[in-house]
Amino acid sequence: MDTMKNTILSFLCALLPFVGFAQDSLDYNLNDFVFSASRWCRHSESQPVKVTRISFEGANVFNPQTAADMLGLTGEVFIQKSQYGGGSPMIRGFATNRLLYSIDGVRMNSAIFRAGNIQNVISLDPFAIEETEVLFGPGAVSYGSDAIGGAMVFKTLQPCLATGERPVAYGSATVRTATASNELTAHVHAGVGWKRLALLTSFTTSSFDDLEQGLHGPEEYIMPYIVVPGINADGELEDRVVANGDKRRQSPSGYKQHNFMQKVRYAPTAEWNLEYAFHFSETSEYARYDRHQRVRDGLPRYAEWSYGPQKWMMNHLRVEHVGGGAVYDSLRVNLALQRFEESRISRDLNKPTRETQSEKVDAWSANVDFLKELSDDITLFYGAEYVQNNVRSKGVATDVLTGADEPMAARYPKARWYSAGVYAQAEWHITNRLNAAAGVRYNHYGIDNDFSTAGYDVPFAPKQSASAGSVSGNIGVNWRPVAGWLFRVNYARGFRAPNVDDMGKLFDSVDGCVTVPNPSLKPEYADNFEIGIAKRFGSFLTADVTAYYTHLDNAIVRRDYTFDGSPTMEYGGEVCRVQALQNAAVANVWGVQAAVDARFAKWFYANARVSWQRGREELDNGDESPSRHVAPLFGRAAIGYKCDRLTVEAFTAFQADCSADDMPEEEKEKTEFYALDKDGNAYSPAWLTLNVRASYRFAGGLSLNATFENLTDRRYRPYSCGISAPGRNMTVSVTYNL
Repeated sequence: MDTMKNTILSFLCALLPFVGFAQDSLDYNLNDFVFSASRWCRHSESQPVKVTRISFEGANVFNPQTAADMLGLTGEVFIQKSQYGGGSPMIRGFATNRLLYSIDGVRMNSAIFRAGNIQNVISLDPFAIEETEVLFGPGAVSYGSDAIGGAMVFKTLQPCLATGERPVAYGSATVRTATASNELTAHVHAGVGWKRLALLTSFTTSSFDDLEQGLHGPEEYIMPYIVVPGINADGELEDRVVANGDKRRQSPSGYKQHNFMQKVRYAPTAEWNLEYAFHFSETSEYARYDRHQRVRDGLPRYAEWSYGPQKWMMNHLRVEHVGGGAVYDSLRVNLALQRFEESRISRDLNKPTRETQSEKVDAWSANVDFLKELSDDITLFYGAEYVQNNVRSKGVATDVLTGADEPMAARYPKARWYSAGVYAQAEWHITNRLNAAAGVRYNHYGIDNDFSTAGYDVPFAPKQSASAGSVSGNIGVNWRPVAGWLFRVNYARGFRAPNVDDMGKLFDSVDGCVTVPNPSLKPEYADNFEIGIAKRFGSFLTADVTAYYTHLDNAIVRRDYTFDGSPTMEYGGEVCRVQALQNAAVANVWGVQAAVDARFAKWFYANARVSWQRGREELDNGDESPSRHVAPLFGRAAIGYKCDRLTVEAFTAFQADCSADDMPEEEKEKTEFYALDKDGNAYSPAWLTLNVRASYRFAGGLSLNATFENLTDRRYRPYSCGISAPGRNMTVSVTYNL
């Protein structure tokens, strides 16, 4: 453990004299333009917040399998996976429903985003994403609820208009394979544009077999068995537990995925732009691998535990106008309808009942954003948003022997969640060396739950409602005392309004307790303070360091409660202690993000990113624990050669250990997928991978990419993950650009 930690630190120290923050693909530049901070494209020097960018070209060079893997390329977003078909980002000690996802200006977070790990981001197609920005820290003024740890803002490919009388045609096709999972991926996108009208189509299909882990590492990561569900010739249930003859194989973990996008753009005049987009994503059923590692009475607990097909659909209409006169200089309207479908399927070993809980969420949203230049030095951004989610949930118990279905309790009640907000933000160019930005947002949310449709026999009124308002804001400055130096200081207040997962998924009697809805539940609030310093040393080196501290107040936790004035109630024929989710806890997270970018000679570059963070959170029982979503020290570093057609790079990814003493209380119980120290306690070992990639662009639009990952064939599992990362792996892709 200590040896690996020392190896990581020694490696970083050796690199620091000449390594850098990012290459062309993941660029930090004092002259960049960013769009995530204010919802409009603005110069990075006017933004007092930290933003990391991933370009279309950069993502294609690395060939990430999913959008979650693409975010992990930054070295500043930690990715948790419970299964191969997963990817739950962790940013500055926060995750899941305390992070915000935005696609082309549309909020993706739904009313059933939970506190546990989620994988909705894999619904996005990395081949169809033109640019991604990660906004670190609260982004509530621009994005509303959930943007506590940060916001991930995705911009998909745009149809291109012709600049002359002749139409323009363009496109790209890629095929890719990877040895660790026998991946087969094919992608194509094509577009045609005239002077006023443009079309763009994108399609990707992927197939992944069971993922193979490395050969050298903790024995605890090896699955010794495979469960083969089945019914014998006599019609009797026969779930066979057989030995896993291949210790690399993680089964079941394979899955398939398809993505489709269609866009139509129409520009009747130079001032107006209209765009309609249709997005659709669907996975196959995929096993939750960490649950398959659970054992009861010496045997696997589950014969089946899978997520049903995850589907996401969005219809999106965008209208843009430039030159509105006194009210605005630029206007943008986003109208969207999204449909989310997901389910959970489980069956205990040698038990005939398969339980399926399925959810459908229809998410309607409308955003209007304005930009107005009040003077040469002051720019105002303002707008409004309305979001409504309609949740439907169903539970079915199926006898696998007879095929008979019976209703069972749904995961959620029938519910409606809505949010309405208005915001204003201003940028002030005080001097040539000093900029300031400040903003404020008011948000009102409401929830209506109807438990009469969920299959629960509830001992209270089945219709429950709650609503509340919240105010958030930010203020910060950028100061450039001399050329090449940039100092930024920022304070931001974010919030998370309770959703249906907080107030609907409640009614299981556990350990003599029953949880009831709390109509007085209020939003959580996060106050974030950060300071950043960036320095450019000529054309050779750029360095950036950001330190931050976040205090989360009114955190939602489960505590003892009273119902009709009594601390107990009868439920399921038993007298149970009453509990409810309440605003009764606090959490604190602090950390440092460091990054440098170097270029030396004409063709050589080097880069590195390191994130260190710590956190403490208050548990349901009032005790304190290390924060669950605070990852150990992690990052990436690389050194490479790039000329006109050829790029060759050696890079590493790494994570320090998380000892048993530093493990969050919730993680200590998950001994089935962590390594064990000499005392038998769960911990997350440090790891470091060595990797090489190369790409070459041939004449005529053809390019070849090859990546050799985990050359030492380490068996490693990133912190909090329920499945190991790939072992030695070769990825090869061929792309043709029209």
